[in-house]
Amino acid sequence: MTEIQQAAPLLRVNELHVYYGAIHAIKGISLEVYENEIVTLIGANGAGKSTTLNTIAGLLKPRQGTVELNGAVISGLGASKIVPKGLSLCPEGRRIFQQMTVRENLEMGAFTRTPGEIPASLEEMFQRFPRLKEREKQIAGTLSGGEQQMLAMARALMSRPRLLMLDEPSMGLAPILVEQIFDIVKELHDTGVTILLVEQNAQMALAVADRAYVMETGTITMQGPAQELLHNDAVQKAYLGS
Repeated sequence: MTEIQQAAPLLRVNELHVYYGAIHAIKGISLEVYENEIVTLIGANGAGKSTTLNTIAGLLKPRQGTVELNGAVISGLGASKIVPKGLSLCPEGRRIFQQMTVRENLEMGAFTRTPGEIPASLEEMFQRFPRLKEREKQIAGTLSGGEQQMLAMARALMSRPRLLMLDEPSMGLAPILVEQIFDIVKELHDTGVTILLVEQNAQMALAVADRAYVMETGTITMQGPAQELLHNDAVQKAYLGS
């Protein structure tokens, strides 16, 4: 057991079952994320990765099982009650507010904070993402794809989460922008942000993560240190194109 894992996990998902109508999308998965880790969930399209994050975030309700954050059960609470407890989701597809400015998007991310706390957090985001400072008054829908992803990440960070969940942050981006986004992920981790990362670019995800889970059709089929899975023959054949 690593030094990170000696304490209780920050996030514990226990025997989670999620349905879409009659479709059994998540079939009894369990996973843990410890403070200051990057944990990644990898798998093919339709494996259930985004459904898992959406359930943890309170956007979906599990049929069975529990989600615990910092020892308290949060499953079934709903997103608006989970965010103040220290969990934030940067969703797949970015989901920024297209007609609002960059600054307004960031302020929306701080809806759980007191007004007096927001200016310092805005300044922190502008220092972390200088491009957003340059675009502060620009309508968000006119940003480039990479800038929109930075905005979505910064908006999620405005609530000061203990756990940041990133859903497909590199989706649709050119390779050079993918590298920039993963550099940001590493920088966030270096500043003490705990991250649960869903990413189809398994190579990049495993390269930055501490531990990893492999999902297939709603179940977890493998788990372990990210570097071990990066060099696992089955993982390489299925997800790394080798």
